[in-house]
Amino acid sequence: MDYRIVEDLSEMKLDDIVRLLRMTYWADKRPVEKIEKSIKNSKCYGLYVSGVENLVGFARIISDYATNYYLCDVIIDEEYRHKGLGNALVSHIVSAPELEGFRGILVTKDAQTLYSKYGFEVVNDRAMFKAAN
Repeated sequence: MDYRIVEDLSEMKLDDIVRLLRMTYWADKRPVEKIEKSIKNSKCYGLYVSGVENLVGFARIISDYATNYYLCDVIIDEEYRHKGLGNALVSHIVSAPELEGFRGILVTKDAQTLYSKYGFEVVNDRAMFKAAN
């Protein structure tokens, strides 16, 4: 499946991001104003599939760009799951040169297997950390 990952927020529509976040258990009731503010204060990643106009994947990080980053709001449209797109998106983010040497942090209740592939380790039932490399 051909896809492209974009990092420029101007290439992502707020409506698409809201639609994707509405598919989650953690942000399905998050007000649009909070979503908009959160993406403006984060580094965002969007994933498009060839031939599809709407965003099918999204993630963002919050970072001090010195020591740590927090990976959050990782979501793939339900119609496009189990096709390797989540792996592609997470791989792209954790291999970003600007995050090299930083500790990664995330919280998930059901995707530990995905993130463990990229060096994240469970520290309790939801929190995961990736050691600085």
